[in-house]
Amino acid sequence: MNPQTIVPPLSTTPAAAARRKPLRRARRRLTPARVGLYVFLLGAALFFLLPLYVMIVTSLKTMDEIRQGGIFALPHALTFEPWRLAWSGVCTGAACAGVRTGFWNSVAITVPSTVLPILLGAVNGYALSFWRPRGANVLFGILMAGAFVPVQVMIYPLVRVMALAGIFGSLPAIVLVHLVFGMPVMTLLFRNYYRNVPHELFQAARVDGGGFWRIFGQVMLPMSLPVIVVAAIMQVTGVWNDYILGLVFAGRDNMPMMVQLNNVINTTTGTRQYNVNMAATILTALVPLALYFFSGRWFVRGIAAGAVKG
Repeated sequence: MNPQTIVPPLSTTPAAAARRKPLRRARRRLTPARVGLYVFLLGAALFFLLPLYVMIVTSLKTMDEIRQGGIFALPHALTFEPWRLAWSGVCTGAACAGVRTGFWNSVAITVPSTVLPILLGAVNGYALSFWRPRGANVLFGILMAGAFVPVQVMIYPLVRVMALAGIFGSLPAIVLVHLVFGMPVMTLLFRNYYRNVPHELFQAARVDGGGFWRIFGQVMLPMSLPVIVVAAIMQVTGVWNDYILGLVFAGRDNMPMMVQLNNVINTTTGTRQYNVNMAATILTALVPLALYFFSGRWFVRGIAAGAVKG
């Protein structure tokens, strides 16, 4: 029997632990680079959180307290009346029903404007990555060129086309516009993601008799959750925060929340109510903020998995 070398276990005696403590302290020692990093991160956090703090404390103050100054001071008399008015009582133009109507209009616009571009972008990215039809590179170049065309340049032609089609100022019109402008970016995301998938997986599915839609639905789509989350966050944020497209194409009956927020801030009947304006702004931003807070881990995972790699 050949002798075996036995590696002694790491000593766990108090003396050995005491000898290892200086090494740990050396690793955690603050260096100028580490201090600079902490200062930068703290400054960046304050830069983004300070306006949010001011908005929140202002929305919880009465107008008399706001007039006294002290923009950073906590409210002395806490009140939620500005939030109630912002949601269901403030004037957004001719109507005085708050931003509640705009919230549901934004939901009705955002859901199809997110689902449809993601589905079509996934199909396009899958086809361009694995099936590669004739002229695929030319088609992809046209899509990417469309992604860099300013929205303002395309507004008038789209208005004319939709007016001729008889859908201008309706819910299908604003959804179609968001679909057109969202397709290039969604195609780019899914194409880059699928290019990192081993081609042998696709070939094995082809050998097993899988066709275009079967491979897409049973193989590619189930493994696309990380990039779907990234695409959903990008599309929901873009559609929800959009102002100009909703103003032009949605019509009066489908005005999104961002358009109504602009009407709240710019509609003045007597004294400007800063607390109500701040509450309405926070209510408008709640959906994107909640989306980032609850999906941040998936967003980072999707990026790490190759969602934005070229």
